[in-house]
Amino acid sequence: MTVLATVSANDIRDVVNVSSAEVPDAKALKMIKRAEVALELETNRQIDYADCTDVEKEFITVLAAIYVICYLTGGSAVALSFQVGDQNVSALSKAPPLEVLQSELSRMLEKLREPTVERA
Repeated sequence: MTVLATVSANDIRDVVNVSSAEVPDAKALKMIKRAEVALELETNRQIDYADCTDVEKEFITVLAAIYVICYLTGGSAVALSFQVGDQNVSALSKAPPLEVLQSELSRMLEKLREPTVERA
């Protein structure tokens, strides 16, 4: 039996090193849901952020973290297109560079798009 993973608001905040005061649960969960839908569109598979594989969880977490960065800087994000805003947010001083997150996202998406062979 495979134990599946769940993406939480804390997972997202951990990636960018922000607090729940800066990104409340409701806002983080909205971003998680958007990332889940983006992954579904990219892979043409049904995904549930509350019951997903480790790779799906990581993808959703990283994409939602990018959404958080865009949100905190006044930028914008739609699916896999992002624009960081020009607001200087000291809370993001410990966040990984956006380029690193985007590179990781692309690498994971490539893996997730690979066809899987199911065993009988």
